[in-house]
Amino acid sequence: MELKLLDSKAISLSKFVGSERLFLNPRQASGFKSSPQFCSCTGVSPKASYLSTSNKAISPVGEDNFGVETFPYHINGTNGAGSSLFVNELRELDAFDDEYGGVVVNPERLPSNPNVFASRLQSSLSQWKTKGKKGVWLKLPLERSELVPVAVKGGFQYHHAERGYVMLTHWIPEGPCMLPANASHQVGVGGFVINDENEVLVVQEKHYTPALVGLWKIPTGFILESEEIFTGAVREVKEETGIDTEFVEVIAFRHAHNVAFEKSDLFFVCMLRPLSTQIIVDDIEIESAKWMPLVEFVEQPLIQEDHMFKKIMDICIARLGKRYCGLSAQPLVSKFDGKLSSLYYNIVEDQDFTCQGIDISVT
Repeated sequence: MELKLLDSKAISLSKFVGSERLFLNPRQASGFKSSPQFCSCTGVSPKASYLSTSNKAISPVGEDNFGVETFPYHINGTNGAGSSLFVNELRELDAFDDEYGGVVVNPERLPSNPNVFASRLQSSLSQWKTKGKKGVWLKLPLERSELVPVAVKGGFQYHHAERGYVMLTHWIPEGPCMLPANASHQVGVGGFVINDENEVLVVQEKHYTPALVGLWKIPTGFILESEEIFTGAVREVKEETGIDTEFVEVIAFRHAHNVAFEKSDLFFVCMLRPLSTQIIVDDIEIESAKWMPLVEFVEQPLIQEDHMFKKIMDICIARLGKRYCGLSAQPLVSKFDGKLSSLYYNIVEDQDFTCQGIDISVT
């Protein structure tokens, strides 16, 4: 690509050469006079040279000076008439506005050079502050981890991290940061599965705390990202035992704090109806699995001695006797976000709490 000045009118040199814009530093271009060698840019390596009025040596303008600034200069052949060359505006990082007056930086269009990134980051923050922007979200992929210390030095803070990226944030206005904090909870599920023989599907895990030695428990696990509670319960039972099930109700849920890395924990106990009987053990996580008589399961010392476990079993048994109704999942769309969500609730139409329509009673 070749770019040349053609006349003395005000023009822009904010042209792309390869993946970068052409930039001339105004501090270098003061008193600039054009020459036939000026601004001849050929090939993929963007360079520009100039001759100053002080007859200094020709100097290059390379990648580190790329940006957008405004400066005047004089062009030869205009009989002393002043003409101005403008580079439109200081180049910002590629980003888009969020709905809360903030900015989200495009992680796929980050400068490859850390020095260029640092320069553009500071220029962008200045521009965004002028525009009245508030929070800035900067997602740095794992392969761009060398930019993390640059961002931290520029005033960014860690927000959260996943396997493939780290998210950093910066609050531009004065005063306390109003950006939402990282997720505060992890979500677990347990599947209470009971068959027509009044037997509960139970497992013994390969990895457990000393306090749980010898305990037969219901299959449990964590739900996945964007996974429904009831879908996660069905999946965990299938993965650990090979048993197919269908969701009936959320029987109860427990809320605990400081469980893992100072995060809180929500644990949902779901009643599931078995659709198969043959157990296939997941030998990675599970030591053993079986169908266990309900009475034998409940009478385990570790369950009888633990107030939480015992209460959960009391609730499950009350549900089997139709003395208690759990929460069913209903898909609904809200006008606030237009997205499909699951609302969990129970409806008892009469006073005997028989939970008509969902028969999972056993004999």
